[in-house]
Amino acid sequence: MPTTPLPTSLPPGRLLEVRGAVRVVVDESTETADSLWVRDGVVVAPPGEDALRGGHDVFDAGGCVVTPGLVNAHHHLLQSGFRTLPGTRHVPMAEWLPAMAAAYGSAVIDPSLVAATTAVGVAEGLLAGVTTVADHQLNWPAAPGLGGGAPGRAALSGATADAAVADTVAIARSIAETARGLGGRLVFVRGSARDDPQRAAASAEAIVQGLLGAEGPVPRGGVSADGMLQLAVGPAGVHSDGRETFELLAEVAARHGLRRRTQANEQVDVAIALERWGRRPLDLLDDWGWLADDVTIAHLCAVDAGEVVRLAAAGVTATHAPGCDLPMGWGVAPVAALRAAGVVVGLGTSGGGSNDAGHLLADARLAMQVAPLAPRPGGAEGAAGAEGAASSPTLTLTARDALGLATSGSAAGLGRPELGHLRPGAAADLCLWDVSGVADAGVADPVAGLLWASPGRRPRHVLVAGRPVVRDGRLLGADEHELVAALRERVGR
Repeated sequence: MPTTPLPTSLPPGRLLEVRGAVRVVVDESTETADSLWVRDGVVVAPPGEDALRGGHDVFDAGGCVVTPGLVNAHHHLLQSGFRTLPGTRHVPMAEWLPAMAAAYGSAVIDPSLVAATTAVGVAEGLLAGVTTVADHQLNWPAAPGLGGGAPGRAALSGATADAAVADTVAIARSIAETARGLGGRLVFVRGSARDDPQRAAASAEAIVQGLLGAEGPVPRGGVSADGMLQLAVGPAGVHSDGRETFELLAEVAARHGLRRRTQANEQVDVAIALERWGRRPLDLLDDWGWLADDVTIAHLCAVDAGEVVRLAAAGVTATHAPGCDLPMGWGVAPVAALRAAGVVVGLGTSGGGSNDAGHLLADARLAMQVAPLAPRPGGAEGAAGAEGAASSPTLTLTARDALGLATSGSAAGLGRPELGHLRPGAAADLCLWDVSGVADAGVADPVAGLLWASPGRRPRHVLVAGRPVVRDGRLLGADEHELVAALRERVGR
């Protein structure tokens, strides 16, 4: 059967055969040169002759490696409008935070701002092969007792409190609608950073009802029927939020079966927790009910050997963010040690205020390159042992390991078994990476070459739920230049 151009859409029930790829990466341990079959947005088993009698579409993937769509498990999309700001490079967290906060305050956080920053962040991700992004939204309009202010402020009156909560729903809706308009999957995490605990919980519940409960009961797990939107909750960490915030957001999560996400052991929060409570962050999270199998923790740069075992025993998943952790001076998370202990690890870029690019494959390459430099988790203080900083085969990540972090590892942390692989039943989120050019000449292993060769490569085509969102390297859901112009108009650069 002759091949056709990549179709914009397929009629219901119509088969698409992706044929002739150099390699199809089905999952971290399975590859094939056989065709990949898609029907109704889902990967299906190779059909029999009877199923093909009515005809099907064939797309030529010659010269490409096909992978699952990448899953960015940790981003702050708001920061896509605030990159390389003065006072945010090579500075301690105590200086970085107020510099970013001042920029947000000047721009004024509202639905129009987050629409512009989300559009740029999601578009950047799609163009780099990211089909699902988790947005940990920590910053909200300044409102006493809600967000952006100090804890302990006087409670808002009923009408004012309702309006403040409604503002957060409008922001969440703007982010979700923008991502959907571009064709990307979004995991929206209602975060908090020194928010009033009661208002943060009220906002989280209102967002769940407003975005998923408007037309019927909220689906258990917080995932929309089409899988394009998922909701989760997550305080920034013990350095900013206390027991009540963690417990109240956990109640919202339990009510609807939402995933829980937070950040810990970035170095700075270890120091703050020890100073404020005389305990390490994971001790606090355990006491507050946040070491469990529905929790994902980002960063984890400063963990000791006992904490690695503790995380594994609790079933916690982790998100590695080397593109943030290294520039911020937090070090390298012991990813190989975590994985060896049984902790599932995903990958995230974090936000543009610390990692100025949302290119997850580049960060997978970085994770692979710096893995041997990670300290071997040592004693109770988290120091490395005598061999800690030495390179060792047991500390390495292969290219396939790193690609697994960016696909199946991230998807597992989100509780999304249909993402991050291309086995039958998976969502048909896939990237076609051109490996036919000079940058890949001489590469013996085309899958390893995705990471080792051609840093910053972009996919030729990207599909989400079987629908093209990037074709021949161009975004289909919007004009890139218009997105840039809209952000520039909104933030002034």
